[in-house]
Amino acid sequence: MDTTDIRILSAGSALPGPPVGNAALARRFHMDATWETWVNVFIGTHTRHLAVDLDSGEITSSLADLGETAARRALERGGLDAAEIDLMVLATATPDALMPATVNVIADRLGIDGVPTYQLQSGCAGAVQALDVARSLLTSGDARTALVIGGDSCAKHFDLGADLTRLSPAELVNVVLFGDGAGAVVLTSRPARDTVALRRVLNRLTGRGRPPGQVVEWYGRADRHPGRPAVTEDYKAVEESVPLLAAEILKELLDDLGWSAVDVDYLLPPQLSGTMTARIVAGLNLPAAEEITCVRQTGNTGNALPFLQLERALAEMTTGDRALGIAVESSKWIKAGFALEKV
Repeated sequence: MDTTDIRILSAGSALPGPPVGNAALARRFHMDATWETWVNVFIGTHTRHLAVDLDSGEITSSLADLGETAARRALERGGLDAAEIDLMVLATATPDALMPATVNVIADRLGIDGVPTYQLQSGCAGAVQALDVARSLLTSGDARTALVIGGDSCAKHFDLGADLTRLSPAELVNVVLFGDGAGAVVLTSRPARDTVALRRVLNRLTGRGRPPGQVVEWYGRADRHPGRPAVTEDYKAVEESVPLLAAEILKELLDDLGWSAVDVDYLLPPQLSGTMTARIVAGLNLPAAEEITCVRQTGNTGNALPFLQLERALAEMTTGDRALGIAVESSKWIKAGFALEKV
């Protein structure tokens, strides 16, 4: 069976709490107006949703909470119930625990049992990797309908007591760059009219010999070191590499499909930050494509973002429309992307 037979039936998403603006972050961390201006201009992200209460420090949503909500919405929009799901895949860089796997917690809450489940540990490319795994299993004929979830919750890494004036740029950027959220899609190999076909999925490691662009630590009781930050970001390396990798992904997808730049009606670009996304889109030069971007409002929600974009794309695409999604994993440099066509 060709990948053109795999259809996206529906999508859903979940964001925790109300949006948190840059002014609210500045007040919480006692930063001046200059810092807020720096965030607005340099990062270009205006709000984000956080699974932690900034006043009390209470965790308000787990990844399982967000994943369950997104999945329920996707199932409802697809007119499906739990008994119709043949397999589940979750992509995340921030599981609730090492064990049990968060995918199985979500499955239990949804009433899904007796099916294969997979959890992929990955950053921004994880959502595409999850699509790739589900697509491959559906194509093999062993399953007919898959629930694919992507999400991240950075709340456990949010240090409300941090003195931001003492943080290095590699740590400071993470305070404003990221948000929390989850997204889900339902894929099927069953014939379905008026749906979006998943034409191609690209997933390729390109990080041999390259230092990581991002590191997220996992501390155990025996290996905690006060001087080792939980999350660091080599923003300069990301800034230099992601636009180039995005262009390579675009070219490879277009060449593989035999599409030209003017054939693309919708572009789902990488969602690192508002400023970076704008730069990437300008460099890709797809004059006929409508950009689907949400990072300025949601922050970088990691594995949730491609599904947040997909949710919007599914609502807007009409018969014959084509869309390309591009994601770059900076932690160890993965090129990822996918192609859609409304049929």
